[in-house]
Amino acid sequence: MVPDTTPFVPSLSPGAEGARLLTVREVAARLAVSTATVYALCERGQLRHVRISHAIRVESTEVEGFIERQQQG
Repeated sequence: MVPDTTPFVPSLSPGAEGARLLTVREVAARLAVSTATVYALCERGQLRHVRISHAIRVESTEVEGFIERQQQG
C-alpha cells in the first residue's frame, strides 16, 4: 500500500490557488496605519487573521473586506 502523497497544507506561494496571506507589516502598509494598529484590530476581532506559530497572517481578501466595511459605516 502506497501512502497518499497529497500535501496536507496547500501551497501559499505567489501564484498558487487561493488567497495570499499578508504579514502585519504588509497589512499596515495597505491600510496606511501602524503595525500596532493592525495588532489591535486583530485583538479586537475587527480583522480576521490566523496565527502561524507566533506570526499573524491576514488574507488579502479580508483586508479588502475590512476596508469595505469601514466605508459603509
